[in-house]
Amino acid sequence: MEWRDEGILLSTRPHGESSVIVDVLTPERGRHAGLVRGGASRRLAPVLQPGAQLDLTWRARLDDHIGTFTVEPVRSRMSLVMDNRLALAGLNSVMALLLFSLPEREAHPVLYQHTETLLDLMGAHDAWPLAYLRWEMLLLQELGFGLDLSACAVRGTGANDLSYVSPRTGRAVSRIGAGEWADRLLPLPPCMLGHGSAPDAEIAQGLRTTGHFLHNRVAAEQGHRPLPDARARFTDRFAKRIEKDNSGCS
Repeated sequence: MEWRDEGILLSTRPHGESSVIVDVLTPERGRHAGLVRGGASRRLAPVLQPGAQLDLTWRARLDDHIGTFTVEPVRSRMSLVMDNRLALAGLNSVMALLLFSLPEREAHPVLYQHTETLLDLMGAHDAWPLAYLRWEMLLLQELGFGLDLSACAVRGTGANDLSYVSPRTGRAVSRIGAGEWADRLLPLPPCMLGHGSAPDAEIAQGLRTTGHFLHNRVAAEQGHRPLPDARARFTDRFAKRIEKDNSGCS
């Protein structure tokens, strides 16, 4: 058995004295593991960093074997985010959530393309947190827990005045429809609907909402395993950026 594809390196773990087992995300093969012989060597170790774009050839005697990868670097991303602690935390969160939530060998080509785009933004543009929020929304959708933001769940009206999300159903609720239950609902900032300039404070509200469903839907599906610490580190660092910016404006 053999196939070739391009993919994103999610993680490595040692295997023996000089080899590593890698997890990669590819557009056609999904999340896929394999052995890289010599992956801990001086030549390959700098290449095999989380987020790296790799040209991959996988070989195995049978399809259900773990198999071996031959890898060639396409581009590094770790070097582009290493000096930006927020971007580094964001990259690590993406890698950890993919490893946590995606079943092996199940293709998610749309999620793959958005992941590649997001990771490239992290090394090139300061406005990537909005793309990260939209990526978490897409991840929920790909896993079968997508939010329904098309109409008010209470009044059945269109997209006017949608301000909340039901923590139980994931459906949008208007401000009027929420009524006295508003404090029990999750925030639906305009940026989640594709409106407005998406300030950091709104993005943080959105991350609170997606985090609820990652914890109560995705993690629950995984036997109530805790979400990866990497996501909490990212949201904490993002909150610190907001706090710093607000103190600088006061």
